[in-house]
Amino acid sequence: MHYAALASGSKGNCHALSDGEHTLLIDAGLSLRQIGQRLQALGQEVGRVQGLALTHEHSDHIGALGVVLRRTHWAILATAETRRAAEKAQGVVIPPERWIELVAGQPTDWAGWRVLPFALPHDAADPVAFRVEAGGQACAVVTDLGHPTALVADHLQDLDLLVLEANHDVDMLREGEYPPHLKARILSRVGHLSNASMAELLCRVCAPRLRQVVLAHLSESNNHPDLARFAAEEVLRGSTVALHLAHQRNPIALSVTPV
Repeated sequence: MHYAALASGSKGNCHALSDGEHTLLIDAGLSLRQIGQRLQALGQEVGRVQGLALTHEHSDHIGALGVVLRRTHWAILATAETRRAAEKAQGVVIPPERWIELVAGQPTDWAGWRVLPFALPHDAADPVAFRVEAGGQACAVVTDLGHPTALVADHLQDLDLLVLEANHDVDMLREGEYPPHLKARILSRVGHLSNASMAELLCRVCAPRLRQVVLAHLSESNNHPDLARFAAEEVLRGSTVALHLAHQRNPIALSVTPV
């Protein structure tokens, strides 16, 4: 399996998983044109995309939904509440024949893959993260959560690749220029994961099978890549895990290699 971070941050999020024949996007928070261009830049074909899985309805995760519905035939994988919230937020209708209903905690078969959405603490209608298993490999994309829960940790066991939010450094956020209400939202238990909380969760799920970790959704205003990297490296010290950082503008691609 192959993983790509096409964009990750407050200005747009899109991740891609592919087995060479089928590609599943997780979120589409940048334009359809940019999705196609970034896939192409990584040597992947937008024509292989057959599905779009939505984590929640915030605009940096579903901004391209309207264009996707008009210009593609991709299946839309989403929970019922996320579907309704996304339709309202974007002023669109997801046709029933294109919707694959997801239920948090219940796996769904998609193109022979096992796609498992699981609940997150975030200020959205029904936010989920995704664990995807195919060809004996297991990956998870986990961003937009206010704090690490036992449920989240349970679903992150025995992974080959983990994409994990490292949104902010607490001191940078508190001392920064964001208005008080926005700081409070980000720091809340339904906001975003700090570097310290990311490291706490990573410590709970790091195991011999884990080969690659991608830090994602870094704030350009309230974090620095070196701070996020240092927090993760402290946990991964002595392991063979390769550490990567997803970017807002520069896509990255990785092969998921099992032990």
